[in-house]
Amino acid sequence: MDKIRLFSCGLLALTGWTATLPPPEPTTKATTFARFFAPLRAVRQAVARPPKPPKTPPVYTVTATAYEAVAGQTDAEPFVTADNSRIPKKYSSRTRWLALSRDLLRPWGGPFAFGDTVRVRGISPSLDGTYIVHDTMARRHRRCLDVLVHPREHIDLFQKGTKIQLASL
Repeated sequence: MDKIRLFSCGLLALTGWTATLPPPEPTTKATTFARFFAPLRAVRQAVARPPKPPKTPPVYTVTATAYEAVAGQTDAEPFVTADNSRIPKKYSSRTRWLALSRDLLRPWGGPFAFGDTVRVRGISPSLDGTYIVHDTMARRHRRCLDVLVHPREHIDLFQKGTKIQLASL
């Protein structure tokens, strides 16, 4: 306590202020610290802030297309996605898997990662909903998503202005 008093007197002398400090009281360190921090704790409790509202994830506008797990539309292994998931044999558009262009994926600096649940709006009433990101598109595509569909569904899709958003933070 004497070192603190000496330091504070030195600071006051350097700044040109003069002050008379009361004589030191014979106390223990525990009570000194408790007396010092008790007013701070009371001020901190008095300035309680309301909780922040939860952040809503940003919405991205993309072009939506459909792809089928066939060698002509994918690579040599059409049933293996970019995150090494295997497309089920009896898949359809109800499987709700999609591929994103590389500019939207985290390994290439985008906001989405493989395995993220994404909310999609603006394709069609039957295809809007939540999807899981499992695949990536060719390098030439920008701001695009591909919905996995089966060839027997005969879905030909090219929809600009589709909105995608991370489903949960």
